[in-house]
Amino acid sequence: MLKIPKHLAIIMDGNGRWAQEKGLPRIAGHYEGTKRAEEIVYACQDLGIKFLTLYTFSTENWKRPAEEVKALFELFENYLGKKITELKERNIKLRFIGRKDRIPKTTLKIMEEAEEQTKDCSSFTVILAVDYGGRDEIIRAVNKILSSGIKSVTEEEFSKFLDLAGIPDPDLLIRTAGEERISNFLLWHIAYTEFYFSPVYWPDFTKEELLKALEDFSYRKRKFGAVL
Repeated sequence: MLKIPKHLAIIMDGNGRWAQEKGLPRIAGHYEGTKRAEEIVYACQDLGIKFLTLYTFSTENWKRPAEEVKALFELFENYLGKKITELKERNIKLRFIGRKDRIPKTTLKIMEEAEEQTKDCSSFTVILAVDYGGRDEIIRAVNKILSSGIKSVTEEEFSKFLDLAGIPDPDLLIRTAGEERISNFLLWHIAYTEFYFSPVYWPDFTKEELLKALEDFSYRKRKFGAVL
């Protein structure tokens, strides 16, 4: 029987390499990867997953060529702007985590509109990590605590200052393109998350590949430090 995680996180890797191997510009891979993200979002909703967090743009991605970064945000704006109504019709809530101070104003405006338009949706929550880094999230949380004057916190209290406050930790994290590292993603939240590494580039990561990951997850025994 297929075990469905309540919260799935995905590092969508391999867009650029997919394009380069086909003799295409890197942005073509990102465009194809965006279409794949839509397919996986809807597949996750149909499977009954309640939360899906996608690593969309990391704090380290600013190191990429300026032309590629600009094209990425333009693609993000155009695609997201067209999908807000569809997400709302499907009762999908959209949330964003990460820094907001470096994102282009036009992109930020669309992000805020998407959150506002879907805030009352309750079937499924999609969380896009944009200008996000796990270490940066923890540092921002610490600074919030210091600013509040709080002298000591428990793990539970600390979690309330994080970007994913109120969201359960991921049960499963998938990374595509054959890479087997975390890359500064959800460092606090994945303490007991199961990992699945797929050799498939993200643009080729279909619903069938997702089901392979879920089948593998279904055989895992999660002990959380205890003895079963």
